[in-house]
Amino acid sequence: MKYLVAISRIVVGVLFIFSGLIKLNDPMGFSFKLEEYFSPGVLDLPFLVPYALLVAVFLVILEVLLGIMLLVGFRVKFTVWSLLLMILFFTFLTFYSAYFNKVTDCGCFGDAVKLTPWQSFSKDVALLILIVILFKGQKYIKSILGFGSQRIIVVVSLFGCITFGYYVLNHLPLKDFRPYKIGQNIAEGMVVPEGAPKPIYDYAWKFNVGGEEKVIVTQGDYPSVEGEFVGVETTEVQKGYEPPIHDFTIEQDGENFAPALLEEPKLVMVISYDLQKSRKEAFKEIKKVTDKAINKGYKVIGMSASSPEIADQIITENQLDFEFYFTDETALKTIVRSNPGVLVLEKGTIKQKVHFNDVDKLKF
Repeated sequence: MKYLVAISRIVVGVLFIFSGLIKLNDPMGFSFKLEEYFSPGVLDLPFLVPYALLVAVFLVILEVLLGIMLLVGFRVKFTVWSLLLMILFFTFLTFYSAYFNKVTDCGCFGDAVKLTPWQSFSKDVALLILIVILFKGQKYIKSILGFGSQRIIVVVSLFGCITFGYYVLNHLPLKDFRPYKIGQNIAEGMVVPEGAPKPIYDYAWKFNVGGEEKVIVTQGDYPSVEGEFVGVETTEVQKGYEPPIHDFTIEQDGENFAPALLEEPKLVMVISYDLQKSRKEAFKEIKKVTDKAINKGYKVIGMSASSPEIADQIITENQLDFEFYFTDETALKTIVRSNPGVLVLEKGTIKQKVHFNDVDKLKF
């Protein structure tokens, strides 16, 4: 039992720290994932949506601290109980997502490591087993450090997490794991390689044959059956290749201008997934920067999922000298964790990307 506890302690502690730091690098992204869970179609807790970012920051800092507290042996009973309650909650959440196919990516490791719903659930079950071992063997969780040293480590870690979280929220994640990172070419990210695996589907064809329902499963071909066709159900049995960027368009009046705009040698994108939720005062600085870019020969566009009426209002209020195009909200949230944010591109390749607090650092 002593050795089982030691192994479990290291594995659980390291995983909690790693998972927490990955999400603390991008708390805004984790908050978007929590909004999915809180939505009416999943847990139906819409009153929590406005607090998603606050909940996200609290959870990821707690995750890191519990991992550190476990490794240093600080307040063992509180730590193990907290770990158990947290993993029970997340195990329920990942099972619910997997079984009912509600949220296809739990966000357990942010965008750094993608897990399917069932992989996420399996990971949580494994962690639950390890934490139960820790719970049963609490007496074997010792520390070579004194209580004072343990407390200093935990307090310093707490302040470190708060400082790190504050920085990335007011700038951008230090490490960008998304397909829109600096240096990435958006057009190339949308390409499906030749010979890439294609999705495979099972088609369950239902027929009425002599008053009885008959089901024939094929992978596309319409079966030859002497009977009345009732309906068909489609199930994806094998996923095909999905390019890193697969939901990117730049639309106006129903026309997609993305292919042409991604060929522009000098392009500035002002991105706001929701103009009503955006930091309005930031557009004053964006006005100065975009005017400078236009004078230097750059084409400047706005991209938002908001209505044209709201976009026109923002343009008028800030005397912006560019138009807004429509892009899917989820795509915009993925591109930049800032509302608004600014990108500079050269023939589709992202050269610069900044938070609205850093638009003055853009170089043209």
